[in-house]
Amino acid sequence: MLSIGMFAQIGQVTHRMLRHWDTAGLLTPAHVDPFSGYRSYDPSQLQRLHQIVALRDLGFGLEEISLILDQGASAGKITDLLHIRQAQVEAEHQLATQRLADVQRRLQLISKENLMSRIEIIHKPLPAVRLAAGRFTVAEQPEIAGRIGPLFDRIAQSIQGQSLATPIAQYNGTEDGVEVIAGYATSAQSLAGVEIIELPAVPEAICGVHLGSMDTIHESWQAVHEEVLARGLVPSGPCREVYVRAVSDDQADWVTELQQPVGAP
Repeated sequence: MLSIGMFAQIGQVTHRMLRHWDTAGLLTPAHVDPFSGYRSYDPSQLQRLHQIVALRDLGFGLEEISLILDQGASAGKITDLLHIRQAQVEAEHQLATQRLADVQRRLQLISKENLMSRIEIIHKPLPAVRLAAGRFTVAEQPEIAGRIGPLFDRIAQSIQGQSLATPIAQYNGTEDGVEVIAGYATSAQSLAGVEIIELPAVPEAICGVHLGSMDTIHESWQAVHEEVLARGLVPSGPCREVYVRAVSDDQADWVTELQQPVGAP
């Protein structure tokens, strides 16, 4: 018989891990002293220990290991499990590669400019949102500034008595210029005097936060679009601005999230 310490040393595992596998019924000691609870293992159990360690190194969980070792899983079943694990590892590798590239870009930026990026950017999905909104189209982008504020004011006036939620604007380039949809998030199915517009969920978007005045928001949008290209992606739909805080007249403390839907080229 081998003591738990010797068995653990030979198998290069911890005492805690052996106790955990015992509790799970995966590797039960050959003998447990009824008075001290001291565990002992038979040398023949080393083969099972090595099998468990090998399967864990492949990323299998305890239930899958039990299925393979105890329930007589067929070669076909094991092959299916390995294919699933292969797909998981490939996805993890792709994510790690993307994160490594992001770290390298940030290091290059710090090395070049000796400062952090002027805008923090993340990759996330966007939920669907319903807006009490209006819309207009302008031929040139500079025209938007003079029209979007009055549109928000008109929508707010039309839904008096309703608590105003987050203001959101969507911008979509068209052959005629830029179509703008602007309004307030709502759960209402209909509201008198305003259009209810559903913005669909977006599986992937590159997003950043702009702080302060709208006068410089184009710089933050430039940083977002540079990041889209740096990650090997392309815009895949209309961009959005979520005005997280937009109260003060001078816009000094405004907080705006910039959202650009993206996809593979």
